[in-house]
Amino acid sequence: MPRDVRMRGFAERADVEDVERFLSQRTSPLTSESVVLHECAGRVLAVDVCAEVDVPGFDRSAMDGYAVRGEDTFGASAYDPLTLKLLGTALPGEPFEGRVEAGTAVRVMTGAPIPQGADAVVMAEVCGERDGQVEVREAVAPRRHVGAVGEDIRRGDVVLLAGRRLRAQDLGLLASIGVATPLCIRRPRVALVVTGDELLPAGSRPDGVRIVDSNSVILRALVDRDGGDCLPFEILPDRPERIREALMADADVVLVSGGSSVGQEDHAPRLVAELGSLDFHGVSMRPSSPAGVGRIGDAAVFLLPGNPVSCLCAYEFFAGPTIRSMGGRPRTWPHRRVRLSLARKISSAVGRTDYVRVAIEQGRVVPIATSGASILSSTVRASGCVIVERSLEGMPEGAEVEVLLYDEEPTEEISP
Repeated sequence: MPRDVRMRGFAERADVEDVERFLSQRTSPLTSESVVLHECAGRVLAVDVCAEVDVPGFDRSAMDGYAVRGEDTFGASAYDPLTLKLLGTALPGEPFEGRVEAGTAVRVMTGAPIPQGADAVVMAEVCGERDGQVEVREAVAPRRHVGAVGEDIRRGDVVLLAGRRLRAQDLGLLASIGVATPLCIRRPRVALVVTGDELLPAGSRPDGVRIVDSNSVILRALVDRDGGDCLPFEILPDRPERIREALMADADVVLVSGGSSVGQEDHAPRLVAELGSLDFHGVSMRPSSPAGVGRIGDAAVFLLPGNPVSCLCAYEFFAGPTIRSMGGRPRTWPHRRVRLSLARKISSAVGRTDYVRVAIEQGRVVPIATSGASILSSTVRASGCVIVERSLEGMPEGAEVEVLLYDEEPTEEISP
């Protein structure tokens, strides 16, 4: 029978590194699935993609101008133009059906097929038309302004490697070679188990002693950032039977928000242990010391403290890397980083990992004064966070530190 820690506290706490190592060793990418191309942005390729066609599949004009035989233009200049007979026009998707013979030319638009017999394009800017004739005032060498078959992509080329997170231009390339449903690693299904008799749904106004659920809003945004797919959920009362049912969701990851510590109504740790395994409960970190990690069936379960900053912190250390890894992304935190000096010292304790909210003012790092795990506004005032490793007693004023920035876009205040 698992030990009930409610109202007793933690006998011992695990080191952050031990929990991270445990998760890393037990997490691997999920299976693959075919995904419609226009829904693939941000998804991770499960297999290499090999081109089955040439791009372009035909010689095409790189300019608006005239398709000619290059040798017919030799000697042409502004002072001594050459005249060629105009046979017709080639447009994108509408090739000229005849053949360019000696002394002839075809009007051609950018992207149009090069007519048979032609091997170069003279730019329109150095030509003129009159009475069915083209006056050429500049010589062009064979193959000039011609996009050759396979110039962009050759049949058989490996164009994208497995593990690549697809960007807009990658999707364009896949479209260009006719890939309609690339195989991508499946997005992790994430169940939110939000508990608390005191909670009102997001969008409500605080009412008396009841507070509004903000953790689910934070978690949904973070899961989306990390490539997961949040399942529908509802706020649950602090009733063991309701929580037990929610913990058994058909999901790859279960995030429990609240009810995870040692209070009288903190049922989740015991239930996780009964339904599967509670591998860690209580971590030597600040905030988020009541965080826990376990497993129910194939699903990874994360006990995230109810205090908003603690919830955010525990997610970033443990749940976020796991969700990213399941979806084929790197485990590393997806934050921009900058190194700057401390304007004031950071106090910590040896043996504990600290997540310190900081602002950047005049190019220096300023720790946010409050350390309360329930002060969500501190993360809004902060530019990012500094992680103080457990081997350190703190960081002195003037020390250079690495800041993990909350904003994706650079801001002027970061520049020293």
